[in-house]
Amino acid sequence: MQVALYLKHFPASGSPIVGGTATGVNGLATGFAQNGVEAVVLCEGAERRSTTSAEGFRIECFRNRRRYQSFGVSPELCDFAAKTLKPSGVCQLHGIFHPACFALGRELRRRGVPYVVNPHDPYDRWMFSRNPHLKWPYWYLFERRHLRDALAVQLLDQRHEEPLRRLGIGTPAFEVPNGVHAAQAVAEPPPIASARDTAEGPSLIFLGRLDAYNKGLDTLIEAFANFTRSPGPQATLTLRGPDWGDRARLARRVDELGLMNRVAILDPDYRRSSVEILTDHDLLCLPSRFEGFGLVALEAMLAGRVLLVSERAGVARHVTASGCGVAVPPTVTGVAQGLAALFGRRGQWTDMGRLGRRYVLERLQWNHVAGRALETYARLLN
Repeated sequence: MQVALYLKHFPASGSPIVGGTATGVNGLATGFAQNGVEAVVLCEGAERRSTTSAEGFRIECFRNRRRYQSFGVSPELCDFAAKTLKPSGVCQLHGIFHPACFALGRELRRRGVPYVVNPHDPYDRWMFSRNPHLKWPYWYLFERRHLRDALAVQLLDQRHEEPLRRLGIGTPAFEVPNGVHAAQAVAEPPPIASARDTAEGPSLIFLGRLDAYNKGLDTLIEAFANFTRSPGPQATLTLRGPDWGDRARLARRVDELGLMNRVAILDPDYRRSSVEILTDHDLLCLPSRFEGFGLVALEAMLAGRVLLVSERAGVARHVTASGCGVAVPPTVTGVAQGLAALFGRRGQWTDMGRLGRRYVLERLQWNHVAGRALETYARLLN
């Protein structure tokens, strides 16, 4: 079997892998290669490039200077995909509400090549609540047809099937969660706050793009303010990641709440891995209003950290099943109560971190995740 993975912005020049979608594509492609499958990542950029990654999969970048949100896909890419994937291959299209994915899917279907849609986010009401005047017309004109014509929809969480069915999509759907590489794990994570001989309070972190609505960062700041008003440890909170337009507004709210000495908003640090950054802190907060999965949560588990995640994130059931944290409603009250519950168990944090680390290493390594995906592709293609 041959598998192609299309992500328009995947870095083909050896640049660091940045962002959850690109990290997920890189992980899946690595897992496919480890399972002995010919895997190729298709992307577009300023020039034609062909390389082989250190993980063993090919990266084929095709010249396309059109703007990112464009229906224009490189004709050379379409020709390459059709030639490579016939007669026994499948193409994954990664992205949600993306014109290039629709255009490539339409071209693949015309040439008799099956494709699988991997949207990375759920099609729920929270997704449609942001820019509904753009999303609903696009849904009826393009996205709905894109999903209906697919061989299948690959979901990060099986719960995401329900909103698809409510929207009238009958295409087969199956779950393939995100994963980790064992090589990402540090040999022995440094101790967390409950085991430190220090007067400093616990250190909380959000790691990801500074997108207040999607990631629930406005909710997190309000909940942290409410939580810290009650007597207890002098916790600190760090928000670290690239600015998606909300950093200044979040900083103003921190100032209004008088939290300048307890909340820091920092630029991303691409010199260090996420796992390394997370080991500088004790507890990861991911209170997203909607979240396909939450790959950073797996990285925090790999780092032996404690987690508070939104119950709407695909990773939520893995967090609760492993015993390394709590899943809460993404509301101010829900997050504040979750923090209180975790702080009430501070003496267990070290053991909770070990449970999460063991869980991801035993169940969610990329080679295992990709192997299960390949079994599903084989059934669908037959």
